[in-house]
Amino acid sequence: KINLGEYRSCMLSSMRGVLAKVWDSSYEIAWNWLWDNVERTLKRTLGSPAKWQVALKGMMDSWTEDDVFDIRKQIYEHFFAAAPIGQDYFKQSNTRLHYIANRVLEMTGEMYADPWKMVDHLSALGLRHVGYAIPTELFGPYV
Repeated sequence: KINLGEYRSCMLSSMRGVLAKVWDSSYEIAWNWLWDNVERTLKRTLGSPAKWQVALKGMMDSWTEDDVFDIRKQIYEHFFAAAPIGQDYFKQSNTRLHYIANRVLEMTGEMYADPWKMVDHLSALGLRHVGYAIPTELFGPYV
């Protein structure tokens, strides 16, 4: 069982220590407000990922090849609209770009099947891309 109260106390103590010079009652109030909202959301959604996995798989299984092609294409259209400089980093062939977008779709489903493995996989992927000098500001718009 997840004990959110313990996490709250642990994080609060850690932040007090890290921000000792500036921490005051306004920080305390803000942290408690934030955590109350996070905890409420988490409690409402705990146990839901199994349902979401089934729904996601059903939706993805219903896609035709044309649907998947359009989705992959839209990934880059939205990314390049949100971060035009991203075009300087995606200089691969169209085939390679579709492969990468397809992996994004596959990993979305894999996140539900084995989240711990995917956290390790995505962390390593992110570190590789930092090593390739990809600006981390581009990660958010791509995802």
